[in-house]
Amino acid sequence: MTRHELPQGMVRAPSLTGPNDGYMPGFGNDFETEALPGALPQGMNSPQKCAYGLYGEQLSGTAFTAPSHQNERTWCYRIRPSVKHSGRYAKLDLPYWKSAPCIDPDVISLGQYRWDPVPHGDQPLSWLTGMRTMTTAGDVNTQVGMATHIYLVTQSMVDEYFYSADSEMLIVPQEGRLRFCTELGVIDLEPKEIAIIPRGLVYRVEVLDGPCRGFVCENYGQKFELPGRGPIGANCMANRRDFKTPVAAFEDRETPSTLTIKWCGQFHSCEIGHSPLDVVAWHGNYAPVKYDLRTYCPVGAILFDHPDPSIFTVLTAPSGVPGTANIDFVLFRERWMVAENTFRPPWYHKNIMSELMGNIYGQYDAKPQGFVPGGMSLHNMMLPHGPDNKAFEGASNADLQPEKLDNTMSFMFETRFPQHLTPFAANEAPLQDDYIDCWDSLEKKFDGTPGVK
Repeated sequence: MTRHELPQGMVRAPSLTGPNDGYMPGFGNDFETEALPGALPQGMNSPQKCAYGLYGEQLSGTAFTAPSHQNERTWCYRIRPSVKHSGRYAKLDLPYWKSAPCIDPDVISLGQYRWDPVPHGDQPLSWLTGMRTMTTAGDVNTQVGMATHIYLVTQSMVDEYFYSADSEMLIVPQEGRLRFCTELGVIDLEPKEIAIIPRGLVYRVEVLDGPCRGFVCENYGQKFELPGRGPIGANCMANRRDFKTPVAAFEDRETPSTLTIKWCGQFHSCEIGHSPLDVVAWHGNYAPVKYDLRTYCPVGAILFDHPDPSIFTVLTAPSGVPGTANIDFVLFRERWMVAENTFRPPWYHKNIMSELMGNIYGQYDAKPQGFVPGGMSLHNMMLPHGPDNKAFEGASNADLQPEKLDNTMSFMFETRFPQHLTPFAANEAPLQDDYIDCWDSLEKKFDGTPGVK
């Protein structure tokens, strides 16, 4: 299946032209789209009778009374109401997909950890069976915190559908290409792009080019939004126009299907007789979105020192504490380093936030060895970390000419909560037992005499 071919039987709204083929640009916009002409009511949301015999239904992503600038909802005009996509639920066991709180007394989360890429293994894996939870934070039942996963996908979901009532999903591919067929349209996703699937949205995941591996941040709390730019002003960082929301697409297929729901950390499935991806038209601002990380415009110091890494925030999910995020998604991509008389890599520090990093491709400048594409590291709250000895010596003695960091793209899921390792992360994932040794060769340079050493 090529990038622009749709699954057999799926009908999509007329595509836009140019680089936005199949998508509508903007972040948090109020969109409207229809796959059949005249399917979308005009001037009202709930007509007595909808065109084509469709049902009107609202999907609410916030409380009805949320402030208007935060209120998110989408009106869907569908072949069957969602109550027809439900049945008698049976519990489903997905042992590698965990939710917070997941605190194993035999697992030590206090430490600095790094993992090699998790291998795909020999068994066929779908979006559900291939999810491997690495860390959890907060509490899914009180809708605060997050979980971090690795996904390993080698086969498409066939007549299988899923939605999470617990969370929105931030998806960061590292290898292979996936297709997300959602109720509101189709997103094709590849490395160097990300996607956000909202809480409550039904979708199916197909493999375009496999095997596929990547990272998932499961956000239990308030939705991701663009960070405030403050004195930076109106431009740079992530720009709204570069986010793409799919146009309407629907299936009208009568075939035995399975719908799985994640609800309060548990999984339940039911059997239905048709595809639930039957939204013919929709309008609103609660929808899936993709973003090309290569369009992120970093900013930084142009004389000396360098700002906190928060300057590289792509998206933030706020908490109830101003300026302290439930989650920040931070990107470290190619950029120029020009600061004078400055130690240019990230400095040594302890942080109230806990930091989980993943490498999409290339080499990370603070640790040139060991942090490989597909790998991860975790530096939990108030645990010291920073460059290894090779990075320290290189940066301390470098000729400070303008230098471009090239062939690099890594990211950070940062949260105000401590991240607890799952048993899989502690016992089965390829943990680098010698990671802590990377700081052993740091030397004492103090000798009591003045001057720079």
